[in-house]
Amino acid sequence: MLSRRQLRVKVLQALYAFFQSDNDRLDIGEKQLFISIEKLYELCFWQLSILIEIIDFAQVRLEEAKLKHFPTDEDLNPNTKFIDNRFIEKLRVNKFFLKKCDKLKVNWAEEKELVRKLYMQIKESKEYKTYISSKEFTFFEDREFIIKIFKKYVSKSDTLKHFYEDQSIYWTDDYHTATSLVIKIINVFDGHSDEYQILPRIIKSNGDRIDEDKEFTKDLFRKTIVKSKEYEELIAERAVNWEYERIASMDILILKMALAELFEFTSIPVKVTMNEYIELAKYFSTPKSSTFVNGILDKMIAELTAEKRIKKTGRGLME
Repeated sequence: MLSRRQLRVKVLQALYAFFQSDNDRLDIGEKQLFISIEKLYELCFWQLSILIEIIDFAQVRLEEAKLKHFPTDEDLNPNTKFIDNRFIEKLRVNKFFLKKCDKLKVNWAEEKELVRKLYMQIKESKEYKTYISSKEFTFFEDREFIIKIFKKYVSKSDTLKHFYEDQSIYWTDDYHTATSLVIKIINVFDGHSDEYQILPRIIKSNGDRIDEDKEFTKDLFRKTIVKSKEYEELIAERAVNWEYERIASMDILILKMALAELFEFTSIPVKVTMNEYIELAKYFSTPKSSTFVNGILDKMIAELTAEKRIKKTGRGLME
């Protein structure tokens, strides 16, 4: 489910933590990397579960309205489109989802106020009013509405984000990544899904074949560390117009990862590697980093290719 770009981000985060710590054991660093990936997956299930919690809260409110001393016609005959959402109904009985939530001990019992605030924000939104008044009754409409409110209200809730930050140190940096993954999980469901609908794994599985994405993640982490000194020398040689000690440490780390990918992953095109690490520099380093990384990588690739030190298999992979 994680894209290669997202896997590179997880490796970058793990490498940064590894080099900043006193730890020099690859096995421990690698274990922490995959724990962080699994924790990201766990966050997705918490986020899915709160959607059910919001719906359940809405149902309680409708039942309470019927018990008023002077209930209105609307109180006695409420619009139940929200609480009858077809996607939520499929999610709440999904075997995989239920098993995972049980294992994680997901429980919102102590967070009723948080749930109430999210419900009220959704209930007062234009998206909710449009949805409730719509005469369309399809699974597609129900699923798309859940995606809309999840993206606009649930995933952007500062209160919810702070709650997660208190639960796990791993969730601080992964909150926004989890949003895209939750949407991927939601989109797995369709009108024919039953309780046995298979949910995607955090790292894609290829059946009986070696899990290529897992191997990619592990090898990129390990090879960047093992050849760190060698890559430092390559970078320093080509950063002649820069004082090496003043180059941002994140830029150097990104370049080391790029070199590991260029040298060790023969099936990944050079252009893909270059573009991916320029993007990483944009989001994880200084404002000028992408230009610096672009320039150094471009120079290194040209020279290393001429020296025949970069070897790729398959037609067009050097382009």
